[in-house]
Amino acid sequence: MVGTGARTAVEWLVSVAPDPDACRWEWERNPSGVALLPAGLRWDVLIVPGELGYPTLDVLTRLVDRPGPVLADFGEARTGFFVPPGTASRWIGTGVRGVGHGTWIVVPHPGRPAFRPVGGVRWLIAPDGSGTLIDPALLELAMHEAAALMADDIGDGLV
Repeated sequence: MVGTGARTAVEWLVSVAPDPDACRWEWERNPSGVALLPAGLRWDVLIVPGELGYPTLDVLTRLVDRPGPVLADFGEARTGFFVPPGTASRWIGTGVRGVGHGTWIVVPHPGRPAFRPVGGVRWLIAPDGSGTLIDPALLELAMHEAAALMADDIGDGLV
């Protein structure tokens, strides 16, 4: 059973789907538990390498209670931060891939654990349906802080 918050999140996510009913069907009946949704309408996604993504999320969650939706792949290789539409086309950053208008993203159902196929995705922070997204300036600051902390850890290990 899917709770009210998850239903609201589902409605928010499927609002961008060309066929919302087909999207819901995919989530309900597809063994992988994922659907393909277009980016650039309600959100863009900035995809960060996992070794930087998780520390960035740690910094973000210390700064704000609920930063906005965040995805990760099951291989822990990438982390996707949901940001306002248009951010991907303006983002400049080495190693960060912007997914915006004209692109699609694999999205798991927000209300229950997704089946874990090889190469699948899962929510680290599921959307709550309110439309809350991650502030790009805050994300950039968190990435810098995370990178600095990682550099300190590497430096401490070399001494």
